[in-house]
Amino acid sequence: MLNINSDLEFDTLILGIGNVLWADEGFGVRAVEALHAEYRVPPGVRLMDGGTQGMFLLPYVCQVQRLLIFDAIDFGLEPGALRVIREENVPRYLGAKKISMHQTGLQEVLASADLLGDCPKQLVLIGVQPVVLDDYGGSLRPPVKAQIPTALRAALSILAEWERAAQKRKTPLAELEYLNPPELGIAPYEDDRPQL
Repeated sequence: MLNINSDLEFDTLILGIGNVLWADEGFGVRAVEALHAEYRVPPGVRLMDGGTQGMFLLPYVCQVQRLLIFDAIDFGLEPGALRVIREENVPRYLGAKKISMHQTGLQEVLASADLLGDCPKQLVLIGVQPVVLDDYGGSLRPPVKAQIPTALRAALSILAEWERAAQKRKTPLAELEYLNPPELGIAPYEDDRPQL
């Protein structure tokens, strides 16, 4: 197994993939941010904004037994449609129809982990069909944003199946406790965008 710092010990990774600068492309990151803000995950579970890091995610993926991915995926469905894909089907959907460069990167990460004998034993993709991708600086469109609670319910159900149940926070985290710098949070990002 590929080793990374011992202070990063976890066996389950919840990974938000995408680029918040390109409208619905940011769905995965926004979903993992919302999960972090609203729920406390148990020890051994790590939440991560994987952004568009591609192969830099390999050490993290190789460390875990269970991997849950949030991402915007072109399933060829109605805009905003959400699907949950499991196990061996996940790499196929990540590479089916590219909507961004990060998908190739994540597909390569999973293939490399498999070649190393370190592919997670349990693999789930929670994907949403994007509405708009070519709006630089734009945020999630309403049909995609509306799917975040549904995506979180799906993730919570999967975590419970994996015996890694998350607990609802009494109060959601303040912006200073987000996974990313507060100015990248969805509310300030949307509020501060200049009007065109």
